[in-house]
This record gives sequence, C-alpha cells and structure tokens, in this order.
Amino acid sequence: MSIVMPILIGVVAVTLISLVPERHRRPLNAVVVAGAGAAYLSGGGLGPWEFVLPVVMSYVAYRGLESWTWIGVGWLLHTAWDVIHHLNGSPLLPFAELSSFGCAICDPVIALWCFAGGPSVIGLVRARFRRDAAPVPD
Repeated sequence: MSIVMPILIGVVAVTLISLVPERHRRPLNAVVVAGAGAAYLSGGGLGPWEFVLPVVMSYVAYRGLESWTWIGVGWLLHTAWDVIHHLNGSPLLPFAELSSFGCAICDPVIALWCFAGGPSVIGLVRARFRRDAAPVPD
C-alpha cells in the first residue's frame, strides 16, 4: 500500500490538473513545480543545502513556462530531493515518517504526464471509449 497509494495520488493529481483549460495548464504547472522546490525549506534536514533546490527549481520552472519537458525535469529533480530526504531521515512532513518516500513515488507519475505534454486525462479517456465504441467494419 505504501507504493500503490502514492501512484494513485499522482494519477488523481494529474487528472485534476488536466481539468484546467489547456492554455493555462502549463503555466500553472510551472508555478506548482516552483513551489515544490521550496517544500523542504521549513524542515532544514540538509542545512544550508536546502537552499539549492529552490534556486534550481526556480530556473526549471521559468523554462517550464514554455516547455512541458522542463516541468517534467523539475518533478524528477524533486523526486531526487525526496529520496535524499528519505534516506537522511528528514521527511517532508515531520509527522509522517514515509512522506518523502511517498512523494518520491508520486512525483515521477506527474513527470511522466508532463513528458507526454500534459494532456487532458478526461479527454484521453473519452477518446479511448469513443474508439472502443466505434463499429467494427465487416
């Protein structure tokens, strides 16, 4: 369950984000990935090194305003930071020991969606059902 739930959270997250109109979807995601870069600042588990990720993620998010690939890279950078924090014993949420581990599972799901161009999940499902419902030629 410690692996399945973060994957489901990632799927729910991309589904909800994909409800945002397409013209606003990438800029919103760039802002979200920039915010994710600051997620560990209050924990201080890595001391002054905690300031590295927000600086890098700010650049990545800026590039992400024009590129889904950069946003995906940002989520993978955040995944690496999650792993470092999990191994260091300084979780994202101090009251949830495995929160960084879960985040490290969830973030690549979001990254994969970004690398796919941030499509509408609902639109993909609808298109799939329409294709399945099409009559079979004789």
